[in-house]
Amino acid sequence: MTPREIRPGIRRLFRLAVRRPAESAGEMDDEIRLHIALRTEQLIARGCTPDDARAEAEARFGLADHARRTLHDSAMHRETRMDRLDRLDALRQDLRYALRGLRRNPGFAAIAALTLALGIGANTAIFSVVDAVMLRSLPVQRPDQLVQVAMGSGGGSDEFSNPLWEALRDRQDAFSGMFALANRTFDLAGGGETRPVEGTFVSGGFFDVLGVREIAGRVLHSADDHRGCAPVAVLSNGFWERAYGGDAAAIGKTIVLNGHPFEIVGVADPAFTGIEVGRAVQLYAPLCAKAIVDGGDGELDERHAWFLRIIARRRDGLTIEDARARLAALAPAVFAAGAPSGMSADDQREFLANELTARPASTGYSAMRSTYRTALLALMAVVGLVLLIACANVANLLLARAVTRQREIAIRLAIGARRGRLVRQLFTESALLALIGGALGLLFARWASGILVSLLASRDTTVWLDLSLDGRVLAFTLAAATTTALLFGLAPAWRATRVDLHSAMTTGDRAAGVGRRRFTTVKTLVVAQIALSLVLLLGAGLMLSTFRTLTTLDPGFEREGVLLTSVDLRSSKFTDEQLRATTRDMLERVRATPGVRSASASTLTPISGAGWNGEVEVDGYTPKGRKDAMVFFNAVSDDFFSTLGTRVLAGRDFDAHDVAGAPEVAVVNEAVARKFFRGANPVGQRIGIGGPDGQRTMTVIGLVRDAKYGSLREKTREIVYLPMAQERGFAPWINLEIRGSAAVSSLIPSVTAAIGAVNPSLTLAYTTLSAQVDASLARERLMATLSAFFGSLALVLAVIGLYGTMSYTLAQRRKEIGVRIALGAARSRVVRLVLGEIGRMLAFGVVIGGAMAYVATRWVTPFLFGITPADPVTWVVAMLTLAFAALAAGALPAWRAATADPMLAIRSE
Repeated sequence: MTPREIRPGIRRLFRLAVRRPAESAGEMDDEIRLHIALRTEQLIARGCTPDDARAEAEARFGLADHARRTLHDSAMHRETRMDRLDRLDALRQDLRYALRGLRRNPGFAAIAALTLALGIGANTAIFSVVDAVMLRSLPVQRPDQLVQVAMGSGGGSDEFSNPLWEALRDRQDAFSGMFALANRTFDLAGGGETRPVEGTFVSGGFFDVLGVREIAGRVLHSADDHRGCAPVAVLSNGFWERAYGGDAAAIGKTIVLNGHPFEIVGVADPAFTGIEVGRAVQLYAPLCAKAIVDGGDGELDERHAWFLRIIARRRDGLTIEDARARLAALAPAVFAAGAPSGMSADDQREFLANELTARPASTGYSAMRSTYRTALLALMAVVGLVLLIACANVANLLLARAVTRQREIAIRLAIGARRGRLVRQLFTESALLALIGGALGLLFARWASGILVSLLASRDTTVWLDLSLDGRVLAFTLAAATTTALLFGLAPAWRATRVDLHSAMTTGDRAAGVGRRRFTTVKTLVVAQIALSLVLLLGAGLMLSTFRTLTTLDPGFEREGVLLTSVDLRSSKFTDEQLRATTRDMLERVRATPGVRSASASTLTPISGAGWNGEVEVDGYTPKGRKDAMVFFNAVSDDFFSTLGTRVLAGRDFDAHDVAGAPEVAVVNEAVARKFFRGANPVGQRIGIGGPDGQRTMTVIGLVRDAKYGSLREKTREIVYLPMAQERGFAPWINLEIRGSAAVSSLIPSVTAAIGAVNPSLTLAYTTLSAQVDASLARERLMATLSAFFGSLALVLAVIGLYGTMSYTLAQRRKEIGVRIALGAARSRVVRLVLGEIGRMLAFGVVIGGAMAYVATRWVTPFLFGITPADPVTWVVAMLTLAFAALAAGALPAWRAATADPMLAIRSE
């Protein structure tokens, strides 16, 4: 057999290889046998015996099974490739068809895409904040190995004294490294009004344990952290660029922190902004430098000072359970080494019984996380409901649009199109809408997330969150878009292809496929929208009522018109007598300042979040336990109550006679009189107070009205006010309360000058009492603002859905309504008929939504104040608002249907 005779056979084999395997398998075997037979005949002609020729032919061809398998695999590969190409081509055709359909209906496309963009964007915005606050790992090496050490049987306290930190650091063997840190706002001004910069005191292993490197100079190491250390600092990249223009010459320069020069030794990696979520650290100083900034030992030897957080890195192969077991074993020795002195026997036993534990710290730690965690999760549920309402809206739009396409779909089915292919094409259109909505939603989310962060902050507090898009946020948006496409697109696409071909071809678009089942689906979606909207409206009403109650609450003082001035004394080495003299001199000068009506000084200001408590002893009162004898204290000067507008109900205020060496006195509030004196006038009674210097007994000289202490939400606390001039061991700062006769912000320059005349090295920070109270309501403001926005958005979407549904329904019933009017039906009756249908949908929606809300509103109880989830006023207002909006949405389509010319309506059909 010549090569010319063999080539056609080979070509035939390869042609068989590109055919479908199931069709060509038998022919392939025939071709192989034919090829071997021809080769055998050729060899016999050359003189070989038949058996030898057959064996030689098979040997030259090779294994038949191998050839068959090779050709089969080649065919399968080509088949798979062709199938993929076919599918891609079909997808391309479906996308082109969907795009043409959307271009032909730009109004529909715009409304649907924007509706979905609002729903998806709201979800993405809230999730991006949730991701930044709770989910995103720290930008450090192996963040999954980080744990935070906590104290207490439940791991509830995470602040340690420095002696406890050192005792744990020197004894632990469960971690490859650990560090302690304390946040600190440094002052760059060196006197006068403060220029704050967010900083952190860190122990020597901070950067090494985290694996954070420098981009200029060096970072801090263990050698930098020792008693008597040099004052050095590492800058964040952002602060370096803002303050020094990113100039490498800044390394080696000096920066003044609280009046003390620190050498800049390096700049940290730009990706690292600290380990506390919500706070961007601009500067790091070694922990030992706290003594330089604060004077004395900087609380480094103080066993009563709780200010350090401890983070550790687990050794390789050590689980967090192992680390907890090691810490539990170390706890007795650590607490024994760091136990505060001067404790009673009971307090000492309780302290030594404390435990150490560890909790994951891959996402850092955050006071914001504990404050807003529940609120953010609640908002995620809220925006999830908004997305469901948006999906129902778009599904109704698609169902209405499907009616106008009945004839087109019927024709395509009649000429042989498969129903599955039509469903796929219609669903592709829905998926395209969802993707467009998701893309627009990302843009909306970028804008909205910035607003969310501004709501988390206050006028005096800056919040920093990394809201850059990461894989988790993009995956969430894609998942939201995909789920949305399934929710609103699949059912309408399936239902749109269930048409009566004969009716569609003979009666036209409007009549085809219009049955009770389609109307039922549309109205069911509207009822669902009404129910979900009621849930959101009720939630918004409860949040707004809570916020209104708190903002209008009488706190026992007048919050407007008071300037608060915090005077930092930590860098001043004053004795108690010098501090008393300095405070007295400052008050005299401030009171003499033009525009100042009154001024006072205090250790704590109202609603600051800080507290000072202790036990008291009162003759004739037997406490039920230690907590039952607990009260809250504040050390204040004369005129404190008149400056804040807190009325003195009996006795007198402090005056110039209540000084050190004079008989010790106190002023109490009504809650103290009710609890310890059974409501009797306490003036003249005596109270015993324990302290580090032993028991102190003082005479009550005044009774003042109850006032909020640390929070507007708190129950009325028992408060004992002590005269500042009689206090021993001043706090490291004092606060001045200044009531002005004009805008208090205008007093800042003159007050700064007055205090600077006393001591120019004192640094001052200003705010107002009203701003401080407002800052305490940041969470309530966030919940009220966002719930009101999303409730309004849900109401608007429900109104649009109801309006579109009624317009669609009445368009299908135009002939019926025209016949009714032509036969004499009153137009008002037609309007009542339509409004009655709306009323039925509204009633079903309210009943279902009320049941859902009854369950859902129980979850918002922790956010409420002065109101219950079953508040009847809120329920009635929410239902009336929804009813009015629904009737207004249906009134226009009803009026158009009732005033239409019946002859035109009948003729158009």
